[in-house]
Amino acid sequence: MSRVIALCFLLLAAVIGFLHLDSRPVWAPFIDTETIVTEIEAESPLITKVKGSNKSDPIASKPQFNWLPDTGTSSVHAASLIALKDGGIRAFWFAGSREGAPDVVINTSALDKSGKWSAPAVVMDRVTAEKGLGRYIAKLGNPVPSRLADGRLQLFFVTVSLGGWAGSSISSVISEDEGLSWGKPQRLISSPLLNLSTLVKSPALQFTDGRLGLPAYHEWIGRFGEFLRIEGAQVIDKRRMSSGRSAIQPVVFVNSAQDASAYFRQTRSAGLAKHIPVSQTQNAGQSWQAAGDLEIANPNSAVAGLTLSNGARLLALNNIETGRHRLVLMMSDPKSGQWHVVDVLENDEALPDDQRKEYSYPYLLSANGNDAHLVYTWDRKKIRHVYLSAPWLENAFNQLPRQSVSESSAAGQEVQQ
Repeated sequence: MSRVIALCFLLLAAVIGFLHLDSRPVWAPFIDTETIVTEIEAESPLITKVKGSNKSDPIASKPQFNWLPDTGTSSVHAASLIALKDGGIRAFWFAGSREGAPDVVINTSALDKSGKWSAPAVVMDRVTAEKGLGRYIAKLGNPVPSRLADGRLQLFFVTVSLGGWAGSSISSVISEDEGLSWGKPQRLISSPLLNLSTLVKSPALQFTDGRLGLPAYHEWIGRFGEFLRIEGAQVIDKRRMSSGRSAIQPVVFVNSAQDASAYFRQTRSAGLAKHIPVSQTQNAGQSWQAAGDLEIANPNSAVAGLTLSNGARLLALNNIETGRHRLVLMMSDPKSGQWHVVDVLENDEALPDDQRKEYSYPYLLSANGNDAHLVYTWDRKKIRHVYLSAPWLENAFNQLPRQSVSESSAAGQEVQQ
């Protein structure tokens, strides 16, 4: 009995220590997207082809589609991107016989300035994760890259030891050579007890003190967003971004040093609005409050977001209430806040249900603040890469309907297509 009591006291002390906020570093302001791009000093691999181009230039006039390298597996999913110091782009995704299978590995490939993807290389497999983490690993998923304040790359990924994705946790590896090799994986401790059901899908944010803010989410008991403040491979704080069972996989738009908005994938039950839930923070992520929905259809599917240097915002998503057979790119004017479809990337709505493909899990990146790279799952068989040049995006932005200040304040988050 005495041992049980002692164990209970130890567990209580651990919880109190983890939740004690006074001893943790003071929250720093966000770094805005434009500053991050300047510090990386990355140039888009394709931007040299569109400098000085006119609207008749095919590269400037339409998005450029290609594929990430074939891995020889039957299933691929959850691609992500990061800009490299030499001007290239590195992609990550997982591949195997099916999602959650023991043979799933996390792959990477780099896009050089000539526009060619390198042969895929394995960053992490289940056996390597087991050896590095010192624990049984049943499956891997959702790689998300980021850049540390000292310039090294850090790759977050999801590991599961027991059960489904609800039993997951986040681990990370660090590269000192832009992703050519990786160190030993380390598990992020986001909870002092079970440390279960923490997943990642969306890009991290940077604080002015060099730490990272990682949007994450929880799927066990509840389904909600969490915001992890990270130093290296250590979680030094976490805050709830949403509540209940209706909002996961947050994508964060930074509005200013203290202000940011999070858009979520909705997981609402039948009969509830199939829109995009929104939360806001006005103290750099220390607390989040639910805001009104962004009234764009969302079929329980991930969204991707990006802010360009001119203030325009991009969303890639399935803007339908059911299914993932339509994928669009939307753009918002920062003055009006309205969202407009600027390109329909994939659309199988005219096909019978059994012939429709899945287009899902989009991920957006800008290498220089003016262009954009998009990757997404194509029918679970391939990863598609779309390059959106700076002239094309500028042209799309210039064609957005304009409103006066008084009109935009009344319009709120109205959506037009």
